[in-house]
Amino acid sequence: MPSSLSDAAPAFIEMAHRIVWASAATVDAQGRPWTRVLHPIWLWDGERLTGWIATGPTPTKQAHLAAHPYVSLTYWDPSHDTASAQCRASLHTDDETRTQLWDRFRSAPEPVGYDPAIIPGWDGPLSPGFAALRLDPWRLHVQPAAVLLEGKNDQAMVWREAVSR
Repeated sequence: MPSSLSDAAPAFIEMAHRIVWASAATVDAQGRPWTRVLHPIWLWDGERLTGWIATGPTPTKQAHLAAHPYVSLTYWDPSHDTASAQCRASLHTDDETRTQLWDRFRSAPEPVGYDPAIIPGWDGPLSPGFAALRLDPWRLHVQPAAVLLEGKNDQAMVWREAVSR
C-alpha cells in the first residue's frame, strides 16, 4: 500500500537504526551486481530522508558509482523485520562533509553511533581512506515481521518518490 514519506521515513529509520547493518549492492560498469555489508546512519528533517555511510573511497566503489550512481540496501532482523531503500548515491571527499559525518557517527547513540577511529586507516575525518557516501532514497519498503507472518502484505509501508513528467 502506498505510504507518504512522512509515514515511511520514521518507520524506516526506527528499523534501520535498530538493525544497524545493511546488505548493500552497487552495479559495475558491465551491469554485474556487487554486495557488501555497510553501516548507514539516516537523517529525517521532516521533509527529506538522507542516509550517510562512512566508507573507504576504493577504486572499485568509485568505478561502480561513476557507472551507476545508485545503491540498494536491505536490512534484515532474525525476527524477519525487513526494510529496504533504493537510493541515488554520491561519494563525498571534501573536508567539511567528512568532518560532519565523522562527528555525526561519534555523537549518535549506540547501536548506530560509533567511533570511526576504530577502523584501521581512519585516524580522523581527513584521513585519505575515509569518505562519506550520501544516499538519497527514491523508494522505501518497511515490512515488520507481523505483516509478513500474518499474510498482511498490503500493510507493508511502501513509499516511492513522485516522478515528474
